[in-house]
Parts: sequence; C-alpha cells; structure tokens
Amino acid sequence: MAEYIVSARKYRPTTFTSVVGQGALTTTLMNAIHTGKLAHAYLFCGPRGVGKTTCARIFAKTINCLNPTANGDACEECESCKAFNEQRSFNIHELDAASNNSVDDIRGLIDEVRIPPQVGKYKVFIIDEVHMLSTQAFNAFLKTLEEPPRHAIFILATTEKHKILPTILSRCQIYDFNRMSVADTVRHLQYVAQQEGVQAEPEALNVIAQKADGGMRDALSIFDQVVSFTGGHLTYDQVIQNLNVLDYEYYFKVVDCFLQNKVAELMLLFNDILNKGFQGDHFITGLAKHMRDLMVSRDAITLDLLEVGDSVKQRYQAQAAQCSPKFLYAAMKLCNDCDLSYRASKNKRLLVELTLIQCAQLTQADDSVSGGLRPTKILKPLFTQQPAAVAAPAAAPAVGVQPESKTQVAAASAPVSQVVDNPNAGKSIQELLAKGPGSLAQRPTIKLKGGKTAGISIRELMSGDAKKEETTKNDAQLAAIQQAERLQQMNKPVTQDDIRLRWLEFVQLLPQEDAAMRGRMESMQPQLIGPETFEVTVGNTQVAQDMKSMKARIEEHMRQRIGNYKLNMKISLLAQEEVLKYLTPLDRFKAMCEENPALLKLKERLGLRIVS
Repeated sequence: MAEYIVSARKYRPTTFTSVVGQGALTTTLMNAIHTGKLAHAYLFCGPRGVGKTTCARIFAKTINCLNPTANGDACEECESCKAFNEQRSFNIHELDAASNNSVDDIRGLIDEVRIPPQVGKYKVFIIDEVHMLSTQAFNAFLKTLEEPPRHAIFILATTEKHKILPTILSRCQIYDFNRMSVADTVRHLQYVAQQEGVQAEPEALNVIAQKADGGMRDALSIFDQVVSFTGGHLTYDQVIQNLNVLDYEYYFKVVDCFLQNKVAELMLLFNDILNKGFQGDHFITGLAKHMRDLMVSRDAITLDLLEVGDSVKQRYQAQAAQCSPKFLYAAMKLCNDCDLSYRASKNKRLLVELTLIQCAQLTQADDSVSGGLRPTKILKPLFTQQPAAVAAPAAAPAVGVQPESKTQVAAASAPVSQVVDNPNAGKSIQELLAKGPGSLAQRPTIKLKGGKTAGISIRELMSGDAKKEETTKNDAQLAAIQQAERLQQMNKPVTQDDIRLRWLEFVQLLPQEDAAMRGRMESMQPQLIGPETFEVTVGNTQVAQDMKSMKARIEEHMRQRIGNYKLNMKISLLAQEEVLKYLTPLDRFKAMCEENPALLKLKERLGLRIVS
C-alpha cells in the first residue's frame, strides 16, 4: 500500500503559475526576479492557508535556479532545484519563531547569515510566525535585517502584522495576501477531484469552499475528510451531513414563511434547527446573510456578488422577485438587532423567536415600515380570524346635547350621492340674509344612496360649531368627574406599618452624597396622626429646613407606593424642654429612686456604689 499524502501537501504549488488566488503578488515577485531587483527583506502577511510560506519557498527556489524558464519559473532540472525538491538544500533555512523566539535563537541565525551559499547565489532565511519573537529578539535582529550580506535574503511570514514592531516593518517590503475567493477555491477543488478520480457535485464543492473561509489549506483538508466519508462520490446532502452545515434550504423555507405570515410553521422550523445542534446565533447570522443575498439578487448587476452555484443562484433570483426592498431592509435590520442583543439576552430562544414573528408580520397589509431603517417592533395578533360580530350598544348622548332626529341620523350615516333641488345653490350667506331669515330655513335636499332624502337647513349648519363647542365642554367636565372618582377609589386606607415601610424604602433610595441625611432619616419615627396625615418630628431647625426641601419628593413617593393620593406629611420641631439629655448612671439611679425609694434602702443595705 502506497504512502498516503494529504491533498494540502500533495498538491502544494511548486511554481508561481500554480499558486491559486494571488495573481498580483506572484506577478510582482516574478518581475522582480526577472529584472534582478530583489530586496533584502520581505514580509508576507495574511490569513492562514493562503500561500505565504509556499510563495516564500517558491521564491527561494526560483532565485537560486541555474536555468530559469522564459516566464520566470524554476527549471526543476538543475542541481539547486533538485536539492530543494528533495529537501536537502543548504541555501534555504526555515525558522519557526513560535518555538524559537529567544535572543539566543536569533544570534544563531545571525551566525548562519555570515556563511555564503555553496550552490546558487543566495541564502534565503524564512522566519514563519515572526510576530511570536520577543521584543529583545526583534531588537537583536534589527541591525542584521537592515544591512545583511549581499547573499542573504530574509522572508518573514505572519498572520498578525499588527504585532510586529514598526522598526521591523520599515525595513521590509510588505506583501498582503488575500483570502481565497469561493470561485477560486471551487476551481482548485475541481482540479484536485479530477486528479484523484473523485466525482463531486459543484454545490458540494461550494459548501466546502464556504466552510474553508478563504483558506486553501483548510479547503483541501475538508475535501479529504468528506471524500473519506462519501467513498469518492461527493454530493451536496452528504457534505451537509458530514460538516453539520445549516443548509440554505432552511433559509429559503423561513423566508417563504415570512412572505406568507406563517408564524406556527416558523416556530416548528426553528425548533427543528435547534434539535439538530445549531445555536440560535449561528442561525440568525445565517438568516441575515440570506436576506442580504436576496437583496443582492434583485439586481442583475449585483448578482455576481453571490458566491453560490448557478442552480442556487437561480433560486435566489426567484425568491428575491417575491420580496420587496422594504421587506428585505426591515428584515435585515431586525436580524442584525437580534444578533447584537443575543449575547446579553438571558432567554436566547425567545429573542430569536420574537425576531422571527416580527419578520413574519412585515408583509401584512397594515404594516408600517420606515424604509427599513426603523421597523416597527409591535407584535400584531397572530390569529387573523375575527370573532362573530357583536352589535355595540348605542352610546349615551353627552350632557347638554339633544339627540338628532332620525332623518338627520340617516343623512349623517348614509353615503351622499348628489345634492338636488336646492333653490339657494350658488348664493352666499349675505345674499340669503338679505332675502330674509326665512331663506335660511330652506333646506337643500340631499339624495342618498338607496333613493332616500334628508334635509338640513343652513341655520342648523351654522349652529354646528356651537353645538360642537358645548359638547367638548361637557365631555371635559365628565372626564374631570371620572378622574376624581378614580382618584377617590385609589385612596386606600393608610396604616402605621405602611408609613414606616415606605419611609425606610425612600431612605434607601437616597444617593450616596446624601449619606448624612440618610442617617438622620433612618433614626426618625414617622407617626400616623390622622387618616391621611403622618408626622415627622425633628430635633433642630436645620434638619427641619432640610426636610421641608424634601417634602414634595417624600409625599410623592409615599402616595404612589401606599396608593393614597391625599396623604400629607407634617414636620414638627421638638420643644426645647422635650429634647432628651444624656444621663449618667448616677442620674438614672436618682430618677429611679424618686419613683421607688426602696432602691435607696437596698443600696445602703448591700453596700453598693454607683460607678459613673
């Protein structure tokens, strides 16, 4: 059985032309080699698995090739290329800075720099994960990096450029590697599948490319994993099952439920997703991305932004045609708000379900969406079936307003068709007054739908404002009476326990800067002296003034918390003779003896003395 080599190593590029997704960088390096304009230090930075170390090795092999090809690649035939391919070249040195990050490791590297190459022109030193070097190691490396020997070239590779000292960055040519696009990754996976004799559906490879998140090494590792699972035939369903990816089929079903206002189906669909082990935040971020893809699919110009297969792209176009821009904007806003609030929420499932309900109500007829910037968050009734109509009782007429006649009521309620038989049509009120008051009584005949007529005099029309004003006044009086009755009902009986409890509650609400006042109020004993009055006794005028300044706040708190809006507070000052003095033990004993002289005889008989 032949030795198995993973695809990430087996199909690792060996020439610049075989590097995937980094065309601009490889062209720059090839031109520099062709013209002989080589820098002494390079910095390759970018995400993991995008070809940084691979390009560094190809660059090192190419500049030492004895017979480069016309397009600038290595010949693969000379001694230098063979030594590199067989991993026995002494001109290329790789250092893992993650495990060799001390000053001593850099000093050993500097000693090797002094030795010229035996075969080829240059010695290339590739330092991987260079951001892991310590500050002391960076400082020890500065001088050699700035002025190395002519035969030395340094290539630094890192995934975190921001951790490298600015003094190092200023001495290097910086090349930023990009993430692999989904299309480039799929094309390379198709090539690998063809070489390995694996049958793969384009949608399955697209899922692998999206799962890799722009890293070719990750994509090839996932490819090997799925091939082992499927036995050499990659289908979309098998890839979804093996990688535990939330299928876009779910998102298409969710949006269909949104458009049809099916809340119950949404709840069941979300429960099915949770049962398969997916977290709510993963689902909501995927839903937001799906809504974004639908928005992109509405325009043929932006359709190329979709990183999916052709068959899936057609499904996006079909569903996007059913969605209005306002609905998409509002749904994306709701999903984004849910994503931001998910981590802080204590009931995460409820948060996602509320978002789904709100999205399902965006397409209802009475919806009000502000261009997607601030969608309404009021939950509408979930059940659209209305109960049987119940005849509402006629409202009682307001005080001071006479009920209208049946004809007037019919005229007011029936839809007006046209006005006929009006002898005063086209005449102003002044002209009618000039003709006499009788002309005002002439009623224009109004024909209603159904053949009925109703007459309304101009005098009645002119007196409408007065009636309306009187009605408004009576309504205000009635509202005031009702408000007074409600306040009367809210005035609950007050007890001493209520006063004491709400008093301590108010004291605890005082801020820290009122600590002195809090201490005084804790020692006070408010007493209920009437059905709706409580009294607070203070020892001096200064405290009394402070309490008066807080009286309104205290009364408002006590009224609201007790439920009696007639409750009042009375502040009284303790009389001077009532102020308690500090009594010594001897004073207290004398006072006790005045009440009970037998205590003095007991003291003398037992020979006791008072200790002050």
